Amino acid sequence: MEKNQKINCTVTSCKYNDGQTQECQLEQIIVTPIIGCNTNQSDESMCSSYRNEKNNK
Repeated sequence: MEKNQKINCTVTSCKYNDGQTQECQLEQIIVTPIIGCNTNQSDESMCSSYRNEKNNK
């Protein structure tokens, strides 16, 4: 596995999104399955590292 992967992000409400480069500013993210979702598509998971830009929690 490549060590220097980039995570692109277009979720403008996320505080870790760099809107100019559309890259996630975190060094790593946590990807979590959505409970009860079994579509075999990308909607089965989500970024658990998401934080709203207006919320500092």
